[in-house]
Amino acid sequence: MKRPVYKGLGFLAVGLGAIGAALPIMPTVPFLLLAVFFFARSSPELERKILDHPHWGPQVLDWRERRAINRRAKIMAIGAMSVGAAFTWYTLGHPWYWISIAILVICGTWIATRNE
Repeated sequence: MKRPVYKGLGFLAVGLGAIGAALPIMPTVPFLLLAVFFFARSSPELERKILDHPHWGPQVLDWRERRAINRRAKIMAIGAMSVGAAFTWYTLGHPWYWISIAILVICGTWIATRNE
């Protein structure tokens, strides 16, 4: 009974990661990490498929093995969050852009302080 639930949650996480690949304020790799977690418990083939992906696989493996984020990924993540904050300021204005700025400061600081 657990395997189908884990598999469904894995697909949900992959879907959210795919959305995150297109939207600047939403992350991708954390959702793929979650998907790998779920697929490890339900479908090793799907877990391996993510780990073998040429673009996302190395980032997932870096985190899984060393709890590390490479410098390029840090710059891209913080840059994307900055673009998202600017977009929120431009489209929604006050007070909504403060939410984006808070996300940028909290998550950006966390990302910047991880190992490389």
